[in-house]
Amino acid sequence: MKTDIQIAQEAKMLKISEIAAKIGLSEDDYDQYGKYKAKVDSNLLKRLEDKKDGKLILVTAITPTPAGEGKSTVSVGLTQALNRLGKNSIAALREPSLGPVFGIKGGATGGGHSQVIPMEDINLHFTGDLHAIGVAHNLISACLDNHIKQGNDLDIDVTKITWKRVMDMNDRTLRNIVVGMGGSPSGIPRQDSFQITVASEIMAALCLANSLADLKERISKMVLGYTRGGDLVRVADLKVEGAVAALLKEAIKPNLVQTLENTPVFIHGGPFANIAHGCNSVMATKLALKLSDYTVTEAGFAADLGAEKFLDIKCREAGITPNAVVIVATVRALKHHGGARELGEENLGALSAGLANLDKHIENMKKFNLPVVVAMNRFLTDTDAEFDLIRERCGEHGVPVALCDVWANGGAGGEELAQMVLSEIEKEEDNYTPLYELDLPVAEKIEKIAKEIYGADGVTFSAKAKKMLKTLEDFGYNNLPVCMSKTQKSISDNAHLLGRPSGFTVNINELRLSAGAGFVVAMAGNIIDMPGLPKKPAAELIDIDENGKITGLF
Repeated sequence: MKTDIQIAQEAKMLKISEIAAKIGLSEDDYDQYGKYKAKVDSNLLKRLEDKKDGKLILVTAITPTPAGEGKSTVSVGLTQALNRLGKNSIAALREPSLGPVFGIKGGATGGGHSQVIPMEDINLHFTGDLHAIGVAHNLISACLDNHIKQGNDLDIDVTKITWKRVMDMNDRTLRNIVVGMGGSPSGIPRQDSFQITVASEIMAALCLANSLADLKERISKMVLGYTRGGDLVRVADLKVEGAVAALLKEAIKPNLVQTLENTPVFIHGGPFANIAHGCNSVMATKLALKLSDYTVTEAGFAADLGAEKFLDIKCREAGITPNAVVIVATVRALKHHGGARELGEENLGALSAGLANLDKHIENMKKFNLPVVVAMNRFLTDTDAEFDLIRERCGEHGVPVALCDVWANGGAGGEELAQMVLSEIEKEEDNYTPLYELDLPVAEKIEKIAKEIYGADGVTFSAKAKKMLKTLEDFGYNNLPVCMSKTQKSISDNAHLLGRPSGFTVNINELRLSAGAGFVVAMAGNIIDMPGLPKKPAAELIDIDENGKITGLF
């Protein structure tokens, strides 16, 4: 069996100018990055503002397992399938982070015959967006410490700096560090820490911004810490928002690439959904909506994470309305949630137990008043009896189920899913409703998410979190949406609770204000924002020959 990279390297790519022409772009609308990648003019949205939007399809999934689900693969396959059916469809996806690429999770370009190409470029540096975001973030860090060293006119309390440094790599040794060592020439010693670049507030702001001017305004509002008198310190106080925005003038432009079947794809922005809001950029999604009849986008990890944030944060910020939700699952993953160890053997008992996880995600998406379709990624070991059980359970929810072979057959393997999605969109009215109102206090928003989306009995707040709740109220940030940061391995905040947990409490250890991005981050359970590498990182498998051919990349 060929690997993903072998399939991708054998693909016949069209020049990016041909892909751009397919969606009506002229040469003045984009800048080429080589033959097969392009940056689209960030002002194009303004020129298209009077054009009617197409329909928006959100792809999400059940709770991830080691067995795999294939959310990005289905997103790409569905886009290819829609185009095969004569529909003008564009995918809008996130960019990969180098941390997981060299760690364990993998890339973000799909798999098999439902991939985005050139996959090596996309997974390794791409057009440099994440590097620009990292440098822009760390410019703020450098200017902050320089200000303190040069006299500290703002009277910043060095023990209450909340702004971290970032790096786009999994490096657990940087979670807690000390900077400024080496005497007076090296600055003022203080505790500091790193987070991975995809958790940066710069990343979130870039993905939620509607223009470069909007991004610059968001950067100016970012909170860095507190003065010794208790006031907030913002980027605007350092007077560097213009310089930071200048570093992002290319990164804010959406990236145009293609699938193996030469359908257009925007890949732009890459926040993780377990520690950030998990959606590609607003600008890329809006461009796709203007340039196609059907936009397929995906939100990171399961519906309790990426989809909830897409629907409660991104849709509000962008003023967009989704028309349908696809929940991706596999028989193997559902049996894992049901306690099975041998996932390749028929086990209706374990499958029935594991279906409780799918039940919860379907119920959650219906709370937003959206039509749902379940996409079952097919494996050779799956049986008809297992599929019949899944159809029966989904039928109880009034939800159709499509079998997908998009990994093996590309768009052709997703036509059943595409037809079902089109049918649901045509018969349903646009009734999308957010889960909570913004005027609720932050604590009540968190409790609503925990109880209604996770199924928790309640929420506990640490002393640190309670203090921050008071700070948010005092400084007028109570009306912001909430970005929950928790494990992706469970609907709860405990990674060991599979299926559909019950009888648990969500523990909020810390709250962080992301005033520029426009939300409050709630850190639940033992979540961390700088991952580590596994015992055998994927980096050990990746190689390159003298001709520049890369191997081992999935």
